[in-house]
Amino acid sequence: MKKIELIIRPEKLELLKGILTRYEYSGLTVMSAMGCGHQKGNSDEFEKLGIEINLLPKLHVMTVVWDEDLDDILAEIVDKLSTNTVGDGKIFISNVEDVVRIRTGEHGKNVL
Repeated sequence: MKKIELIIRPEKLELLKGILTRYEYSGLTVMSAMGCGHQKGNSDEFEKLGIEINLLPKLHVMTVVWDEDLDDILAEIVDKLSTNTVGDGKIFISNVEDVVRIRTGEHGKNVL
């Protein structure tokens, strides 16, 4: 299993949910976030107004997928969520050794 953590533009959440649904994943956690990357939170719109913005609104989304689905899901996320401009976000991928459903104590595949 792989954990995918995404930092995305808020307006891209529905597209992301649609991608995950097509691969039959319905579980995700979404948190509001503020952040900046290489652009340091600057965007042309703010610069024109003479306003310096350090942090921009983002969403932090976390989900877990099966290894065999990872590459296809990542390819579709990059294709559908990219605006080809600074600030599109990042994807972080890590291994998940196991998952446990708290209610029943079940482990593994049946939990996702």
